[in-house]
Amino acid sequence: MTTTSLKHHRLQIALAFAMVYVLWGSTYLAMRVAVVHIPPFVMGAVRYLIAGPVMLAWCAWSGRKLRITAQDFWRLLAIAGLLLTMGNMGVAWAELYVPSGLAALIVAVVPIWVAILQAWVLRSSRMSWLGLLGLALGIAGMAVLLWPRLMSGAPMGRLEILGVGLLVLAGLGWALGSVLGGRWNLSVDVFTSSAWQMTFGGVVNLLIALASRQFPQAHWTMPGVTAIIYLVICGSWIGFSAYNWLLEHVPTAKVATYAYVNPVVAVYLGWFFLGEKIDSFMLAGTAVIIAAVALVNVSKLKGARKGTAFSEPDLPLVEPAGD
Repeated sequence: MTTTSLKHHRLQIALAFAMVYVLWGSTYLAMRVAVVHIPPFVMGAVRYLIAGPVMLAWCAWSGRKLRITAQDFWRLLAIAGLLLTMGNMGVAWAELYVPSGLAALIVAVVPIWVAILQAWVLRSSRMSWLGLLGLALGIAGMAVLLWPRLMSGAPMGRLEILGVGLLVLAGLGWALGSVLGGRWNLSVDVFTSSAWQMTFGGVVNLLIALASRQFPQAHWTMPGVTAIIYLVICGSWIGFSAYNWLLEHVPTAKVATYAYVNPVVAVYLGWFFLGEKIDSFMLAGTAVIIAAVALVNVSKLKGARKGTAFSEPDLPLVEPAGD
């Protein structure tokens, strides 16, 4: 590789990381804006029924295989339900009660849920002392984040606790979907499988929105519609494409650093654009949770090198839960 081409390649890598860091971190803000005007499952139905089919069309145009088997169908439907309905829509629903920055920090512990599922539920790996330390730190970080709300007797404080509960369930759904996505083999590539996941997720969200009569509650305001367009373009298309490009050109451990940066970006954007409060508990909780996730990821890498603990892939097939 010549000096010029090497510089060009490094520039491409830097731009791809910037897109993953900033665009995925900003999706928490976009969802917070959207759910103020448009109910969560309506937003999810519209977003994924645009993003999925268009991405399928692109896959067909680029010559990728689109046809899936019956087994693929049920597996993709299950993953879509866990990631894009329980996961994504759980976050969107929770953001009716919880600031976007706080939501991003709670969702940031998803790698810890993945480790717990792999070690203690599926028993496909074992947790090292570093992983256990990361788990303990993650619990401590959550306690620091939630301490002011736990001590508050105000109605808003109780609503935020409800939102936190939804975020925990959303994180568990995302973690289980990620683990299953890593274990199940499919007959199509990652782009096509993700396009099908978004399509199936959009259909499931549509059915839930219709059953719960959320469409009459939607107010198709300019901020709400703009937020959905942003999520489709910047979250599902640009961010996802940059993420997959990085996986092909950069070691997975470096790509996984988005898990540390996205929450910080989300907290800053929530403060800057929506005036969300950042106090000492938020700052301390942020530091502890990021350290916890880093420890869990380091323990996985060490286990993978030894060929024992955490040797399975655990990066999601589609964008993070916040998106």
